Amino acid sequence: MSRLLLLNGPNLNLLGSREPAIYGAATLADIEQSLTAKAAALGHELACFQSNHEGALVDRVHAAKADGTAFIIANLGAYTHTSIALRDALLGVAMPFVEVHLSNVHARDAFRQHSYFSDIAAGVIVGFGPIGYELALTAVHARLAPHT
Repeated sequence: MSRLLLLNGPNLNLLGSREPAIYGAATLADIEQSLTAKAAALGHELACFQSNHEGALVDRVHAAKADGTAFIIANLGAYTHTSIALRDALLGVAMPFVEVHLSNVHARDAFRQHSYFSDIAAGVIVGFGPIGYELALTAVHARLAPHT
């Protein structure tokens, strides 16, 4: 069993009510509950953390190293396009992560098309709504599975 971390950034606590035409109707609690159950079915323990505060996210990334987290699934929201501090935290713990975006950021505003994380991520999943988290979990599980 591996410990995994689902890390969500600013405004993702508003899922379900924030711009549902872009982000869908599922709440963050819905996503966390579903992903936690799917992770358990695959034999993993999933911790979930969301914050609107950059420093709290940095602190949680640091804690992931100490608590034995093997992989992070991260939707860093708007910090994707602005946070060198979070980039440095992820590099500092040298922990693999998958970058997830609910919307297709490449079809949106130009500033949303740049990520400070894509080049250091194990993979990037963009534009599939909440199922993107499940796709990330599937990919993480495959990466962690022993090769036979």
